[in-house]
Amino acid sequence: MEISGIFTAIVIGIVIGILGRLVIPGRQRIGVLWTILVGVLAALVGTAVAGAFGVADTRGVDWIELAIQVGLAAVGVTGVERLKGRR
Repeated sequence: MEISGIFTAIVIGIVIGILGRLVIPGRQRIGVLWTILVGVLAALVGTAVAGAFGVADTRGVDWIELAIQVGLAAVGVTGVERLKGRR
């Protein structure tokens, strides 16, 4: 993976992580780095899931893939918040 690919993954992870946090009601007590990490992982896993269902490559914006990624980010943010809350 090239530097531009890593940078793109981080930017997409930031966007997906923020969108994942926005769909969860209330305040989440996790930091920016956790949001980015969850967003990057959700973007990667969401792309794989969308590919498995055959909706990863469509004409125009891949709304279904984006919805899967944001949903996974919301689940990830909730999971990280609960794990951090137990400490």
